[in-house]
Amino acid sequence: MDQHLSFLCLFLSLFLQFPFNFSWNSLTFLDLGSNLLEGSLPSSLCNLSNLEYLLLSGNSMTGPIPHCFSNISSQLKVLDLRKNGFHGKIPTNFPEGNQLRNLGLNGNKLEGPIPKSLKNCKKLEVLDIGHNQISDTFPMWLESLPELSVLILASNQLHGTIGISETKSPFLKLRIFDISYNHFTGSLPAEMIKNFQAMKRVDNNNQTQAKYMGDGSYYDDSVTLMMKGLEIEIKRVLTIFTTIDLSGNEFDGKIPNSIGDLNSLKVLNFSRNRLIGVIPSTFGDLSQLESLDLSWNQLAGKIPVELGKLNFLSALNLSENQLEGRIPTGGQFNTFQNISFIGNKGLCGFPLKDCGGFNHSNSPESWKHHHKDLLDLMSGFTWKSVLFGYCFGTILGLSIGVVMFATRKPKWFVSLVEDMCIRSKTTRRGSIRLHQFNTYRKKWKHDM
Repeated sequence: MDQHLSFLCLFLSLFLQFPFNFSWNSLTFLDLGSNLLEGSLPSSLCNLSNLEYLLLSGNSMTGPIPHCFSNISSQLKVLDLRKNGFHGKIPTNFPEGNQLRNLGLNGNKLEGPIPKSLKNCKKLEVLDIGHNQISDTFPMWLESLPELSVLILASNQLHGTIGISETKSPFLKLRIFDISYNHFTGSLPAEMIKNFQAMKRVDNNNQTQAKYMGDGSYYDDSVTLMMKGLEIEIKRVLTIFTTIDLSGNEFDGKIPNSIGDLNSLKVLNFSRNRLIGVIPSTFGDLSQLESLDLSWNQLAGKIPVELGKLNFLSALNLSENQLEGRIPTGGQFNTFQNISFIGNKGLCGFPLKDCGGFNHSNSPESWKHHHKDLLDLMSGFTWKSVLFGYCFGTILGLSIGVVMFATRKPKWFVSLVEDMCIRSKTTRRGSIRLHQFNTYRKKWKHDM
């Protein structure tokens, strides 16, 4: 009885605000989100036969979800139970011909498999069951849902490989695909991804068709995603927003070139997997890309210069791979910090070390090594060695000069020195005449 106390009080307050002849069966919209509701869901809510929107997100409710909630999906369009503490299994008996458009169960403690009766939800656009404890393989049978636009399965215990599609046009309208932080293995689902037609820009007029997801009346769809390294709640999702997040799994193999066909993609995250090979140059065709994260893999080779064409790319993370060569310059590459490239020992160029060997980074460790190398170079030079070399060179030079002038050999060198002496003395002492110098020279020769 205590579990339903908060609901009872709330219903009483609502009842007092309506005329006494109000019929609860006529209620179509109930929004109790972001309150302090506790306890379990009363199954009596299933008696509201005309209810189309039930919004209870952002509370502290617990207990299982009554199985009758799948039965009322015959008229229910939106069931938003996100960010609560519900546990148990997802209701399993969604009937054929139901009207469910948005099922939001993100941020609970639900477990068990994904109910296959969801394939009966032909009008389902948003399926968000991320951040639970669901254990299952990838629900490939969801590919046949003609209106599915958002599929979020992130942070669960899903596992296994993702098989090849058996449908001619799988996930035809999918624009947000997030299966991050599960236990998926095998190669990336290239065959499935290349058929994401909604992530391909058919023509340039698509930009003018942008609108918010939802039915345009009572409720706007919202999702929580990882973008540019931050968890962001998008309260109103534009229909042109597209993202693929496969991070935090155990995918291996190479990145398929076909990813470059998704030219309306905004966010792409393949980080923290076991990917090998090179970064496809076809990534340069992702003209609308704003965020790219390939960090913590085993990618090798050079960074494609084609990435410099991505004018909207504001977040790039290629760190902790095995990339090598010079970092491309120009375009957005001039704006990225060294954190975008660290952990790749073979990379050089701005903002890391110069490819010529001098380290331009402001890292104190790099300056420490540079200073140590300089000290090692100078340690062999002392004032004693310098003084000894100076004295020895001076004595040797004077001795050679005396011998050369005594023997008058080589003649060309003696003539050259004499000529230089004449010009130097003429410049410094203009009062000495040339014939006096010649007389002095003849006398010096006679004495020798």
